[in-house]
Amino acid sequence: MRVAVFGGSFNPPHVCHAMVAGWLRWTDRADEVWLLPTYVHPFDKALAPFAARLAMCEALAEAVGSWVKVCPIEQSLEVPSYTIDTLRALEVRHPEHRFRLVVGADVLDQVQDWKQWDRIEQDYTPIRVGRAGYPVPPGAVEFPALSSTRVRSALAAGQAVDHLVPAPVLPLLGEWYAG
Repeated sequence: MRVAVFGGSFNPPHVCHAMVAGWLRWTDRADEVWLLPTYVHPFDKALAPFAARLAMCEALAEAVGSWVKVCPIEQSLEVPSYTIDTLRALEVRHPEHRFRLVVGADVLDQVQDWKQWDRIEQDYTPIRVGRAGYPVPPGAVEFPALSSTRVRSALAAGQAVDHLVPAPVLPLLGEWYAG
């Protein structure tokens, strides 16, 4: 099975995450999409607890479709967990699948600094995904201007986010993102 590995902080997951997952499946880039919330942010960014973000990803997956799964593998890997290490661990645990990494346009200018990016390109054929405000990678589509940062900012300001976050995720935001 072709699995698109869609990692991120998912702090919180929002409708564009759902749109990307849908796009990956609907354009036949993957048979399944696995959401992999990062356990510890590589740049020490403040995150809601892993269990909360995992639950929100599960709610998002349920809203999108049965072909979206949530994989908590990063909680069992050494910290820091580099992308190449996570992909290799997935490959060892699931040799029946062929994994491809989903990479957003917002980090494409940083990949040369990633551990063994050349191996990632060679072994996991990245799927480049556009993001508003960044150059659109060849073969990708640009998604609307939305980020988890925008969602958190709106919540902190007491603004509604029901148009930014899938309905099943809303009740899980709770205390982690209260203003």
